[in-house]
Amino acid sequence: MKICLVAAFPPSKRQLNEYSFHIAREIQRHKDVELIILADELEEYEFAVEMEEDDPSKKKRLAELPGFNVVRCWKFGSLTTPMRLLNTIRRLNPDVVWFNLVFSSFGAPSSPFAAFAGLSVPALTRAAGFYTHITLHHIVEHVDLAGTGVRREKIYRIGTNLATRALLKAHSVSVLLSAYRRTLMSKYSAQNILVGTHGTFTTIPSRPDFTKRGNPELRILAFGNWGTYKRLETLMEAFPAVLKNIPNARLIVAGGNHPAAAGYWESVRDAQPAGLPIEFRGYIHQKDVPELFRTSSVLVMPYDSSTGSSGPAHQACEYGVPIVCADIPDFRCMATDDDMAINFYKVGDAKELAEKLTDLLRSPDLQREMSEHNYEAGVQMMMATVARNYLRWFELHKFKRTMAEGEALAQRQQRGMRSWFSRAGKVSSGWTLDADLLPHNPDGNAVGEEVDPTQPEPPPARLTSKSSSLRKPCAEHGKAEKDGYDATGLESAG
Repeated sequence: MKICLVAAFPPSKRQLNEYSFHIAREIQRHKDVELIILADELEEYEFAVEMEEDDPSKKKRLAELPGFNVVRCWKFGSLTTPMRLLNTIRRLNPDVVWFNLVFSSFGAPSSPFAAFAGLSVPALTRAAGFYTHITLHHIVEHVDLAGTGVRREKIYRIGTNLATRALLKAHSVSVLLSAYRRTLMSKYSAQNILVGTHGTFTTIPSRPDFTKRGNPELRILAFGNWGTYKRLETLMEAFPAVLKNIPNARLIVAGGNHPAAAGYWESVRDAQPAGLPIEFRGYIHQKDVPELFRTSSVLVMPYDSSTGSSGPAHQACEYGVPIVCADIPDFRCMATDDDMAINFYKVGDAKELAEKLTDLLRSPDLQREMSEHNYEAGVQMMMATVARNYLRWFELHKFKRTMAEGEALAQRQQRGMRSWFSRAGKVSSGWTLDADLLPHNPDGNAVGEEVDPTQPEPPPARLTSKSSSLRKPCAEHGKAEKDGYDATGLESAG
């Protein structure tokens, strides 16, 4: 099976690039699958390149990751994305075209036409005859647009409503929260929605090593791309109160700035009083992520809103780390769907956040209980399992399409055989099914002619308008046409 995965992909640092890497890595392990990644072009953006350690003014170009077949055939913010992607897809002729998307995958809110053009590609891909699947990481109905910095919110919601309807033209759509499926079904009457899981990135899970935690520091980890709805102000306000009760606490702020908020975490760092045990580490290389989580006593998610299921929360489950999180409906749903151990605090309430962190760090038993619970949850949703579920779904639809095409071919052959027998004069019934052999039949519709099988058949040249006046519609042929399968009609998922 040949799959084209349309996604941002490393070394690009655009949204979902790391998720695309992990899902692609697992798909690559299946020898019967040929995976081609249709990725975004790399550009000269600061967040998309690494900085030289010895000279931050220099930028270092990153090479493509080895072992992946990557075709960089679309550009973020470009109106030419649909044409370029469709041309590439037609040339590659895959069995499945799989889109890994958020609403800003193809363009920022400041470039709405480019963003909409990109989001129309799945519908165009299906119209071109390719099986099309979307993994949609958020839906706009569940996003606090004001918190993400979107201007002209009403106009934006109208545009995203149209974009959502375009996305739902795909054969099937996976969402990562059950609440998203309910919204899409109730608002858009969608019947092709599946509920999947975000998944954890580990391949070989290992239980949490508690000797690496609280020895001697109790590390509080905040991890993400900062500056829009992922804010640090509430956490900075809460941490001194935590430190007062937990003297060996240490705060680690990891992750770079969101592309729309350049310089954000640096400004927060510069505003902190000297002497506080706070580390701002910036962008974390993939190879350094495991140790970062394994040595942390708790993951804190001090968000103002959300744009879907949380990647850092699933990484916390991967490494068996307790979670303290803002009480946001999407995260409540995530905790229920994926069976996570999370302590919630009221959004923006620094005092309650400090209390939740203090209570957890004071209780080794609670830390261990939540750690073990999250680890067990993570084992149940490893990316290998997620990838297998996708491949089973694709194989099912490939089988359905093959069966539908086989049914259609068999019916065409059956009609052809009946036609051949009538030409050979071997029809035993009183009807002939050859519309093309009957005179005065310019529309080519299948009609019949009454004949007496006991009488010799007159030669076709002697057929007259009188004999043609005896034609009647061929009921059997019409039924075969009516019952013929449409291959695309079988692809919709309930």
